[in-house]
Amino acid sequence: MKSQSAQVKLWTTDFILLMLCNFLLFLQLHMIVSPLPSYVQDRFHANAFEVSLFTCLFALSAIAARLYSAKALEKGLRNAMIYIGLTIALLATLGYYFAAGIAVLLLLRMVFGIGFGMSSTAFPTMASDIVPVKRMGEGMGYFGLSTSLAMSMGPIIGVTVLQGAGFVTLMLCTAGVIAVIYPLSYSLTRKKARRLNDEVVPTPPVGTAAISGTKVKTPFNRKLILPSILNCLLSITYGGLVGFIVLYGKEANLANPALFFLFNALAVLLVRPFAGRIYDSKGPKALLIPGAIFIAAGLIMLSYASSMSILFVAAFLYGIGYGSIQSSMQTWMIQIVSPSQRGMANGMFLNTLDLGIALGALLLGAIASITSYTDMYRYSVVFMILFLLIYLIQGKRNGGFAVPVHPLLTHTHIAAQDSDRHELTETATEKNTTTQQKDS
Repeated sequence: MKSQSAQVKLWTTDFILLMLCNFLLFLQLHMIVSPLPSYVQDRFHANAFEVSLFTCLFALSAIAARLYSAKALEKGLRNAMIYIGLTIALLATLGYYFAAGIAVLLLLRMVFGIGFGMSSTAFPTMASDIVPVKRMGEGMGYFGLSTSLAMSMGPIIGVTVLQGAGFVTLMLCTAGVIAVIYPLSYSLTRKKARRLNDEVVPTPPVGTAAISGTKVKTPFNRKLILPSILNCLLSITYGGLVGFIVLYGKEANLANPALFFLFNALAVLLVRPFAGRIYDSKGPKALLIPGAIFIAAGLIMLSYASSMSILFVAAFLYGIGYGSIQSSMQTWMIQIVSPSQRGMANGMFLNTLDLGIALGALLLGAIASITSYTDMYRYSVVFMILFLLIYLIQGKRNGGFAVPVHPLLTHTHIAAQDSDRHELTETATEKNTTTQQKDS
């Protein structure tokens, strides 16, 4: 009974610390992502393509770093990924002070992407390990809230600091946020990380492969392809927001377009607790379809924003959709893989998020340079239409929209106590025996 009650507890100290670390990590990123295009354009007179490179090259370097990080997490190098990544990101941020040209600033963004990619993979993987299985949708929904809030609050803070105190102050503020993560993550990294590819799991139920006592190899899981594509399409639309909302505000004569992210954050805050519970009870279909419609409506309204009130409504609509979909995608990707592949799943989630933002910056930036930022947001709706079409067509091909949860999902590798593992093994064995008796 005591073990069962521990399994359903969600709000542990480790979980709260992980949320806080993840929030700060993404906050410092987005404090500089949105104001940077405006700064580069004003100081270096960069064109739309050059501005888009700052988002694109950062994202690509983060993706490359995560490909290594996922393997390192499997080998138990979690702490190294966190601290080396944070240190690289901190040094690159401080290096902005010495950037006298676009080329140097681009190089520093790429270096920062490497550090961010290394550290950002570890925190969600640790969270998916400690969230109770029966509350995975709810738990990862709350955890994803830390990312969404940071992505929404960061641009507001960053633009405000840049306009009020200048780029150097903004650089020091983001460096300070990174520095705060070091002591917060200390208690988490004191606990020894396990080598996931040497993981011993309890005897699985009848009908699954018997892998107890063997090394778990982690080839790429093809079930991650569909949610990865959908997550990338979603992130393309967000790339148009973080990359060009400030420049769009100048074009549309809006007083403070960065407030878009404030109302987006409020919507995410409202919808996330409900979205996690809906996912656990009804699956992703109940969130992905209406969420895509809300995002499309928000983007269309944004393109017609002639006043701040219309901008706020557009932000709220987009936030409802984004808050519903993003955590669902991450939970979906975690549920369809084995415990040893959670680093891979979280890496794929973050990589497709960054890839989408990079593609959004390039594609939508190219559209804006030919037409206008107003037309750019209208064209970005096409990606949500593709999102819906791909999801609906694939669902019909598969004969349904249910997520195929991995049979070993109930065995989380974070519960490292031998007594707990023995108890889980006995429970699984008893279930096997009961099933065999019924069959006979």
